[in-house]
Amino acid sequence: MSEEAKAANKNSSGMSPLNYLFVLLIGAYLGILFIKSEVARWERVHDMFLFREAHMYLIISVAIVVAMISMLIIKRFKVKSIDGKPITYKPKPYHTGVIIGGMLFGAGWAITGACPGPIYAQIGSGEWMALFTLAGALLGMFSYAALKPKLPH
Repeated sequence: MSEEAKAANKNSSGMSPLNYLFVLLIGAYLGILFIKSEVARWERVHDMFLFREAHMYLIISVAIVVAMISMLIIKRFKVKSIDGKPITYKPKPYHTGVIIGGMLFGAGWAITGACPGPIYAQIGSGEWMALFTLAGALLGMFSYAALKPKLPH
């Protein structure tokens, strides 16, 4: 394929339709994984916050270990993102907003039974009340964007 054809096949973000298909397939896989592992089930999240069972803590621990190993591999082999940019990790500075944001995130997670990823899995599995969770997440995102200049950073 010529460079002109490749350029014509990409949009302004630099991703080709094949890249979008790849992202869609990964998203579908994660959705199935969230449903099958029950991390998108409200009762599991509720029991986690009440310290009734270790299911979610074990899954989160495995996710942390996988992320650590992935970051080591990314750094070691200088892996690039899907659009060809180098992947770098820049730690965010600690401030009061981290505590406030973490508390709001945790409260929303406890009430709705979903953090951002599983919302889509819940909707996809027919849990239509998750549309309210999605609306709340979008409202929170836009509120943060509007208030960002006034918040402690």
